[in-house]
Amino acid sequence: MTTYGIPLAPRIAPLPPATARPMWSVMVPAYNYANYMRGTLRSVLSQDPGPGEMQIEVVDDCSTRDDPEAVTREVGGGRVGFHRQPQNLGIVGNFNDCIRRARGEWVHILHGDDLLRPGFYARARQAVRAHPQIGAWACRVIYMDEGGHWTGLSELETRRPQVLREDFVQRLLLEQRLYFVGLLVRRSVYERLGGFRPELKLCLDWDMWKRIALATPIFYDPEPLACFRLHPVSAYASSVRTGESVADERRAIRIADAYVPSDCAARLRRAASKGAAIRAVRTARQQWRLGYHAAALRVVREALRCSIAPGVLARLLVSLPIALRRQVPATAVAEDGPVRDQIQVPSELTAPPSAPA
Repeated sequence: MTTYGIPLAPRIAPLPPATARPMWSVMVPAYNYANYMRGTLRSVLSQDPGPGEMQIEVVDDCSTRDDPEAVTREVGGGRVGFHRQPQNLGIVGNFNDCIRRARGEWVHILHGDDLLRPGFYARARQAVRAHPQIGAWACRVIYMDEGGHWTGLSELETRRPQVLREDFVQRLLLEQRLYFVGLLVRRSVYERLGGFRPELKLCLDWDMWKRIALATPIFYDPEPLACFRLHPVSAYASSVRTGESVADERRAIRIADAYVPSDCAARLRRAASKGAAIRAVRTARQQWRLGYHAAALRVVREALRCSIAPGVLARLLVSLPIALRRQVPATAVAEDGPVRDQIQVPSELTAPPSAPA
């Protein structure tokens, strides 16, 4: 697989030749999630092969509501390193600094509110030894809520452990299918491709996984070995209600034009944009049902800026309440052309929602 004209990304420099290199670097970016971090660190330490094989370090981006250093000392007992940024770098800056601070052959960026299941690193080690050509290893992921209760599974890519084929790359170009918690990447791959792109706020991971999938083979284990926590009051949840998550997805789709041959870029962009719009319509329906009417309208506007394909408009008309179906927002313009047949908006639909969004 080949990369095609990837725009410049933040540089990840190779380590000095004399650096001691463990196999794994488990880098835990932290920001105001110390209450969850105890479980995260324990799930790593229960699989710890020792300092010679694994670097474990918390990288705090100047938390303001809690004390991740105290939690690191309490749970890590001197085994887990801690670094506090001298100033807040933001998500992208802190993630890229995690990579730069990593000394291992393989880097695992493990959010401070996620969990690993027993056998995560052992299964990865088996795959790495059996398939030395791979540049990344991924597993299926369990979704859990803020209380740690399991709520679902990520989609299955293959039914048996194997190196993913080209059809997976095509699927990944159309939608997010991998997650930080369930993904290990060779540091040399980050050195080759660069870090996370600062142009993206929420889809920086999807963008990175696309670049990786186009550049190197990925091994996939269908065993659910990692748990991804979904918060209803997280920054991502807030971005959903403002429509920013859809706007960022649209930016990521545009950026990916440079990753593929020009003769198929437009086709992939249209397909990915249609998928983003359909997902946004689904989100708008959920927001409406929760009483966030203004938020639902904002998401619809962003959906229509992604695509006005017939399949998108049909889902919009079928899935949303009749009051919302009476309008296609006049400000919505898709990437590929204007929205037609605009209808007046009832004034009450543009008022702030009764519950805080």
